[in-house]
Amino acid sequence: MEQRSEFSSTEAVLLGALAPGVNAPTWNTLKLAFLLLSLCLTFMLSIAFTSGQSMLLVHVGFLISIASSLFILLNWFIKTK
Repeated sequence: MEQRSEFSSTEAVLLGALAPGVNAPTWNTLKLAFLLLSLCLTFMLSIAFTSGQSMLLVHVGFLISIASSLFILLNWFIKTK
């Protein structure tokens, strides 16, 4: 008989990536993704400054705060586990 897993494939990937003892290649890939995201957000911020629209600055600032807090929380979660 075939035994069914109690986790979906998405949950299994998340549990494997964020489990205690996260392997180095996974964490390095995640850091690279956040580095590229920060480069894109920096470029967007420079465009927002040159355009002079305050609403665009607010939106890009909000995106930067979301990305920063996500990276900080992931760092904290992986370091404490």
